[in-house]
Amino acid sequence: MLAEAETTAAAGQPPADLQAAEQAASAAGRRVREAGSARDAAGRRCTELDRLTHRAGGAVRRLGPLREEYDRVARLATLAAGTSADNERKMRLESYVLAARLEQVAAAATTRLQRMSSGRYTLVHSDDRAGRGRSGLGLHVVDAWTGRERDTATLSGGETFFASLALALGLADVVTDEAGGVRLDTLFIDEGFGSLDDQTLDEVLDVLDSLRERDRSVGIVSHVADLRRRIHAQLEVVKGRSGSVVRQGGG
Repeated sequence: MLAEAETTAAAGQPPADLQAAEQAASAAGRRVREAGSARDAAGRRCTELDRLTHRAGGAVRRLGPLREEYDRVARLATLAAGTSADNERKMRLESYVLAARLEQVAAAATTRLQRMSSGRYTLVHSDDRAGRGRSGLGLHVVDAWTGRERDTATLSGGETFFASLALALGLADVVTDEAGGVRLDTLFIDEGFGSLDDQTLDEVLDVLDSLRERDRSVGIVSHVADLRRRIHAQLEVVKGRSGSVVRQGGG
């Protein structure tokens, strides 16, 4: 054994234990250097994270007022669109504005309608919801004979005609009032008279006569022969082989 150790030492090679220790020390040195590099990298990342955290905190503080403004605008938008839970009638903003104008038109139309219906009918605005739809632009009629309010869809054909006529006249009155006195001097009515009985026809024409007395021109497009006796200024369209011609009639 002594001879072998002496032979190894003589050959210039370190003992095995010393070699293992040197290898372990070298590996430990590499790990120390790697750990140092990792520590430096972690330090740089911590510094960057601190910087980003500071920036994020500032952004959050700036976002607070913007978020509050967004929430306020979003609530207003859903309320105006009729989709907000606070909007119980699901009425859009434009419907709300039009409903206010429709109330004015209905009130002006009622003045005409009561005369045409001998005081029986009154038009009122209704903002009731129709099924699952939105509300705001409904019209109901109050029947003085029954004392009940009902949908205008329940009116007969003749009653629907003079209710529509009353609305047209009421709209003209409202527009005149809102336009600084600008008058709507001409009104054309196309058909509908054939659905009226004699009494109703007389009442409607009395209203139209009252308009003419106030310097308004009312043109009636109709095939009802009985109207010829009541309307003096007439333009008659006559069909022919070569086409239609217009001739003046009446007295």
